[in-house]
Amino acid sequence: MKRSQVNAALRRAMELLQSNCWSLPVWAHWTAQDYARAGDAARYLRDHQMGWDVTDFGSGDFSRRGLTLFCLRNGVQGDPRDKPYAEKLLIVGEGQETPTHLHRVKMEDIINRAGGVLVLEFAHADAAGAPIDAPVTVLVDGVARTLAPWGKLRLLPGESVTVERGVYHRFYGELGGGLVLAGEVSQVNDDRRDNYFLEPLGRFADIEDDEPPLRLLWNEIAA
Repeated sequence: MKRSQVNAALRRAMELLQSNCWSLPVWAHWTAQDYARAGDAARYLRDHQMGWDVTDFGSGDFSRRGLTLFCLRNGVQGDPRDKPYAEKLLIVGEGQETPTHLHRVKMEDIINRAGGVLVLEFAHADAAGAPIDAPVTVLVDGVARTLAPWGKLRLLPGESVTVERGVYHRFYGELGGGLVLAGEVSQVNDDRRDNYFLEPLGRFADIEDDEPPLRLLWNEIAA
């Protein structure tokens, strides 16, 4: 993925958040030089996986398979002294897929906060991680909905769904509806170790620097 694509995704995300009156913390606007001067604060953000995240999951086709995220708060998995929750904002394009994956530690609510329709598909997994051909029941704002495996759940703005541990899910913006501003409220998030993809994929993009970074991604913050 080219840095110019990452920068364009960040600009689009910032415009969408501004248009929906979402204010980000001051460190969302830090440059690489700001991080270099921030010391302990920068280390905290890196260790807690907080900040910007743009990925094409190694697809080389960000508009088809990719995601832009901003992690607002997070603990550290396995540290009982840290906060036990996380919150993210997700910017999802029309037809832009976050590929099928599950979490073994994290339970989450995925929320359509504004914009178009967010479409999600689910399947149970067996002990070896293979999908199971069985119905899936999810809670949509506390109301049970039973779907066929890989059946489509359309989340309208304001709606949310609870994704249990060990349940495969993928999501994308419905065609014709525009960008989706989604959210995630969950147990502690660990994008290095708690994403299990159905296909052999990479969670983070390999970035080619064809221009300077507009903002550093959280996994680029120096140790």
